[in-house]
Amino acid sequence: MSSQKLFFLLLSSLAIVQMALAGDPDIISDFIVPSNLSMVDGNFFTFTGMRALIGAAPPPAFKVLKASMVEFPALNGQSVSYAVLQFPSGTTNPPHTHPRSAELLFLIDGSLQVGFVDTTNKLFTQTLQAGDMFIFPKGLVHFQYNPDAQNPALAVSAFGSANAGTVSLPNTLFTTGIDDTILAKAFKTDAATIEALKAGLAPKP
Repeated sequence: MSSQKLFFLLLSSLAIVQMALAGDPDIISDFIVPSNLSMVDGNFFTFTGMRALIGAAPPPAFKVLKASMVEFPALNGQSVSYAVLQFPSGTTNPPHTHPRSAELLFLIDGSLQVGFVDTTNKLFTQTLQAGDMFIFPKGLVHFQYNPDAQNPALAVSAFGSANAGTVSLPNTLFTTGIDDTILAKAFKTDAATIEALKAGLAPKP
């Protein structure tokens, strides 16, 4: 084997190893202190944002309360985050992806229809009851829907990243300025239909 081929083989092997290890980078300290703080105490490692859930009335629309490194800086470098998902009756968490983590959902109350689509365009769905868990693999398009016309649903999702990221397909496609002609061709429809979709997703005054 020539030295050039050996070099490219080694380079490819290193790339595969890096892909296998992809995720939040390891840190070389116990935790990361933000640059604007000189010292921390127990308060730094405590997140109180979920207290708003206790005794609160159900929200009128689907709502997510997050505890990622954005809201809880102590998570930086710890490769974990949470979200609490509140589903009033008949509401959905629209199709979306998390580019940096899988999502492990635990349904606390109610029922949900959930699903994801893999890279072969195969749809996997399930109807969850309280106490069930469901895994959404990293980076795949997925959704959750509460079909119950009377009762809300409550779920907690765990992520293997301090900042899993969320890419909402409706918002990404129809609220970011992608040209109507491009979208019309992609969806095999006309510009008027695309304009109607964009209008439906526009912020309400």
